[in-house]
Amino acid sequence: MMKRSLQVLLCSTLFAFAAMTAQAQTATAPKSVIHIVTVSWKAGTTEAQIQAALDGAAALPSKYKGITRVWTKTIKKQGERTHAIVMEFADEAALKAYSDSEAQKEWYKVYTPIRERSTTFDVTN
Repeated sequence: MMKRSLQVLLCSTLFAFAAMTAQAQTATAPKSVIHIVTVSWKAGTTEAQIQAALDGAAALPSKYKGITRVWTKTIKKQGERTHAIVMEFADEAALKAYSDSEAQKEWYKVYTPIRERSTTFDVTN
């Protein structure tokens, strides 16, 4: 009888631990959204123009409070896209509100005239 009680206690403890672990993982999962843009530039675009577009993207967190971080330094690339711009938004609502915002419109003045093609992905938990 003692052995059975010990088994029940052990199973209950393991179940409780698994439930707490799952709850902790859910509670700590970030709600941020990662917006990934891969870009190829128009023929004839200069390095200075590209740098201005990347610098404009890097400045977005100071111009739009919903963007928390921006990465612009491409380390490895595949295919025809030469650069990646990654923006971290606080949440999905911040990403949606960014569309047609003044910050986006201002950055697009530098970015879109030299962009040949781009692909975007939005990723979250």
